[in-house]
Amino acid sequence: MDRRTALRSAAAGAAALALPSLRAQDTAPLVLVIGAGGSVDAAARILAEQLKEALGRPAVVLQKFGAGQRIAVSEVRRAAPDGRTLLFATNGPFAIYPNIYNKLDYDPVADFTPIAGVSSFDVGIGTGPATGASTLKELVEWARTRNGGELLFASSPGNGSLSHFVGLSIALATGLKTRHVPYKDSGVGVLDLAEGRLPAMITGANSFVEMHKAGRVKLLAVSGEERTARVPEVPTLREAGINLSSATTTGLLGPAKLPADFVKRVYEAVAPLYGSPLFREKLAAISMTPWPATPQKFVASLAEERRRFEQLVKTVGYQKEDA
Repeated sequence: MDRRTALRSAAAGAAALALPSLRAQDTAPLVLVIGAGGSVDAAARILAEQLKEALGRPAVVLQKFGAGQRIAVSEVRRAAPDGRTLLFATNGPFAIYPNIYNKLDYDPVADFTPIAGVSSFDVGIGTGPATGASTLKELVEWARTRNGGELLFASSPGNGSLSHFVGLSIALATGLKTRHVPYKDSGVGVLDLAEGRLPAMITGANSFVEMHKAGRVKLLAVSGEERTARVPEVPTLREAGINLSSATTTGLLGPAKLPADFVKRVYEAVAPLYGSPLFREKLAAISMTPWPATPQKFVASLAEERRRFEQLVKTVGYQKEDA
């Protein structure tokens, strides 16, 4: 065998050895790790079905709840960049947490590859029989005149969440003091609200909808730029007199050094959802809207959110804590 023939044989052998791993990447189950329940879990399952159909490979959702999604985030940070393990998460671990914890066990930029934006949802502020308020203005007046100038509110998922910061921002804008009660489970918090054990609750707007429609709680305002389709009678915070607009975004990320061709392929699998009436309808049922974002827009959005929360943390005087 001459040298040229030997080289061709060696190259063919190497290619043959590489084929199983490439095929495994294309056919092995795609695992979407999530760290939040409720609407985030529901959206992850809608996304998994789309990826299954578009990529022609199984896609499953793996729940890793706890520590405000940080368990799920760390799980994916440690994963190999082989296209088998991805993260479906809100912007909190990447935009808020770097500003409120002294040290995290992950780097929100260097340890991950943003792939695609997926959805967006508002938080809402609700009240119940403890205050009898029908508007945000009435709740603020109740706190000022009946509760010693203090806004006692619960939030879920608790300390350092967007819900928590919305409460602090409302108090700052109205000159109220605050007392905060963190809840891990928004459903428990809304039930306590309905039964008069809490004066106010701030959490994902979807958690209030059924109780609000039943008249057991009053959803006073939502945090986004526009009203929420499921409860169009509820004003935005700006319409209610608080100059604040903020929403939680969700997106798909992978571990660091994910191959560019794989990122492109997955983004192209997600992108058709943005214009799909059925996708919009499914999201509307859980009080979400599509959030179209390319990998580049996703990166820029997280960077902007980090800057925004850095300023907000300083403005409200939030004290950093250990993770």
